[in-house]
Amino acid sequence: MATQIVMNSTGDSRHFFEQDDRNGLAEAEQRFKKLTCEGFTAATRTASGDLKLIRSFDPTTEETLFYPHLVGG
Repeated sequence: MATQIVMNSTGDSRHFFEQDDRNGLAEAEQRFKKLTCEGFTAATRTASGDLKLIRSFDPTTEETLFYPHLVGG
């Protein structure tokens, strides 16, 4: 089971989907596109535990983290 974790100002929300379920996979890809178009950054973990930015949906990724751009001032 794969997970998409969306960070926001109140914490996070988690969206789970089976990678072999066509409907779940389509929803996950749609969520990926929607969030990245809204300005969220998408990242995955490497084998060493580091974050790696990704620019397109990868259905084989076990965990994707979405975080909003930081706002400073």
